[in-house]
Amino acid sequence: MGSYCGGWWWRTGLWAAVVLAAAAVVAGGNVTYDGRSLIIDGERKVLFSGSIHYPRSTPKMWESLIGKAKEGGIDVIETYVFWNLHEPKPGQYDFSGRNDLVKFIKEVQAQGLYACLRIGPFIESEWTYGGLPFWLHDVPDIVYRTDNEPFKKYMQNFVTKIVDMMKAESLYASQGGPIILSQVENEYGNVEAAFQEEGKAYVEWAAKMAVDLQTGVPWVMCKQPDAPDPVINSCNGMRCGETFAGPNSPSKPALWTENWTSFLQRYGEETYLRSAQDIAFHTLLFIIAKNGSFVNYYMYHGGTNFGRSGAAYMVTQYYDQAPLDEYGLIREPKWSHLKEMHAAVKSCSSTLLNGVQTNISLGQLQQAYVYEDSTAEGNNCAAFLVNNATTDATVEFRNAKFELQPRSISVLPDCEKVAFDTAKVNAAISNRIATTSKTLNGAEHQWEEYREAIPTFSDTTMQFNQIEEQTNITKDSTDYLWYTLSFQPNATSCTEPKLQVKFLSHLVYAFVNGEYAGNSTGQRNAVLVEAPISLSESKNDVSILSVMVGLWDSGPFMEKRYAGLTEVEIQCKENTYNVTSYEWGYQVGFLGESLGIYTQENTDKVKWNPLSDSSSANNDPSPRWFRTTFDAPKGDEPVALNLTSMGKGQVWVNGESIGRYWMTIKTKQGNPSQTMYHIPREFLNTTDNLLVILEESNGDPLQITVSTISTTQLLNPKSRYSTIR
Repeated sequence: MGSYCGGWWWRTGLWAAVVLAAAAVVAGGNVTYDGRSLIIDGERKVLFSGSIHYPRSTPKMWESLIGKAKEGGIDVIETYVFWNLHEPKPGQYDFSGRNDLVKFIKEVQAQGLYACLRIGPFIESEWTYGGLPFWLHDVPDIVYRTDNEPFKKYMQNFVTKIVDMMKAESLYASQGGPIILSQVENEYGNVEAAFQEEGKAYVEWAAKMAVDLQTGVPWVMCKQPDAPDPVINSCNGMRCGETFAGPNSPSKPALWTENWTSFLQRYGEETYLRSAQDIAFHTLLFIIAKNGSFVNYYMYHGGTNFGRSGAAYMVTQYYDQAPLDEYGLIREPKWSHLKEMHAAVKSCSSTLLNGVQTNISLGQLQQAYVYEDSTAEGNNCAAFLVNNATTDATVEFRNAKFELQPRSISVLPDCEKVAFDTAKVNAAISNRIATTSKTLNGAEHQWEEYREAIPTFSDTTMQFNQIEEQTNITKDSTDYLWYTLSFQPNATSCTEPKLQVKFLSHLVYAFVNGEYAGNSTGQRNAVLVEAPISLSESKNDVSILSVMVGLWDSGPFMEKRYAGLTEVEIQCKENTYNVTSYEWGYQVGFLGESLGIYTQENTDKVKWNPLSDSSSANNDPSPRWFRTTFDAPKGDEPVALNLTSMGKGQVWVNGESIGRYWMTIKTKQGNPSQTMYHIPREFLNTTDNLLVILEESNGDPLQITVSTISTTQLLNPKSRYSTIR
């Protein structure tokens, strides 16, 4: 269904009749709903929600993040639940530290806000494997996210586990807690058709399974047009006021579960910028054109993909352009512009929710949405003036003239005066500043290195008569898998030899007889690395390092996806050897990983050697570890590492992983996608912080700097045509 604007729905005045017909309230404890909105303790609500994911920040950050959201006019905090974090092995659970979901929800409650718990447990969210634990891959006969008994068993076990935890802590609104909504599955409508009838059966099963858990609050399914009653279907996207077909029943309200404040970013891509004006325009359009009453900003604070948690190619900072940036600092003008809009809508929310709406044409692309509530005391009229044109428009409304800016909506809470204009930004622009606290060069910081050995076929104990799929071997315990081969040409000569590797991983490095041969980056399809090599007439050791930068996070039949090498040839001028079906050896990850040398207790389990200026810049691409110590910057400003001088790898501070970095893959403008890497203050000691880096390529750690992050206001934009992002 397209927009209702100017359609028969409004022209015939049937809006009020439909709302009255849909007024049969769906029970759900203290939270109910009808065709207009959620109803909490008997009162209709317009609710603004913000996504903050507990594992993408730290427990000591939660209070501040939630407090800033509340100050910005947010009513609800939304979070996914991360199955692979909480159940790393079947039946073994982890709810400690950043995984402490109960503590997070209780902090939301302590600050007087509601919560929306998106259990999934498939979540996508640019999170590796879509949040599914990888051990599911080895369950016999399993097919994810369809009418498959093994998958349904484990999914139901986990969803029940989370619901029971919330009930035990009295966290549902029906128990006096903050949780007013729960979500089962996530954007299943994108893949349902691939499973045909079994997909439809799965939707019915998932909805019934969730409802039968009796949380006392409504359940939602996002991007699920066929969500079974009483589960509410909701919209995700940037323009749900234009794209949402609406609830699939007149008894359900229009909910927007993901209003994207920016967009996902992969390594090699520039940051996507969405302006405060655009977010405000489409938020209000959803409210008036679709009768929207719940809007969740995704993300309100994105945070950090710590460790190996990011999905394929995803940068470590997540939705940094949200109203609260990666560090939890307020990003202007988004934060203030949305806060101003929230206040304007709340000032007339009773009229908006309970009044009768009429739609008046003010011009070819200009309209007034007017709400009047004859039963209300005092002011009983609110209006929203919309200009869909890309040029200015002067309109007359109730005997007064109004100047409407291009692609804008003006809010008149009393039908007389403009309280908010989506196109007019009153807030200053915040500029984020990184101030170098210290440079970790050799003058003050003693760097040491440990070089990983290049394994050969004779070094490996795991061997198969073919090339194996990578995650079948690694079980996603590491990004890295070594493929090793012992090769001897069967002809008398092999001139102009080349190594050709086809692969479905994200990056490969090739070594022949311990010498670096070349590397290649994958781009989500089978790609090649072709490199000239040197061979001896006797045995040759071929060692190929296959690297994943996170697993896929979406699509049907994820359990069948393939990573790693697919075909290897050694090409001579005289002959070509396809060695794919030769006997291959495998080494999972690096020795340093298995020993945990990034932690204080294990860092001395290998022999470290002093690092000199020359050795750090000798163009040696073999994998190495670097370590040093540093003192924390004084004060309480956020801290980050500038890793511009590095190649590709991972970083730990005091044993805590602050994520993957990848400087060697560039955007079209020739820049790394991310250079600054957040170290939460919670990870730091006052002095002697252990910094350990796994560098796959030939980065130079001597140029790394430690910075503090702050913001300053650049200017106060008064231009009516401001396009600030």
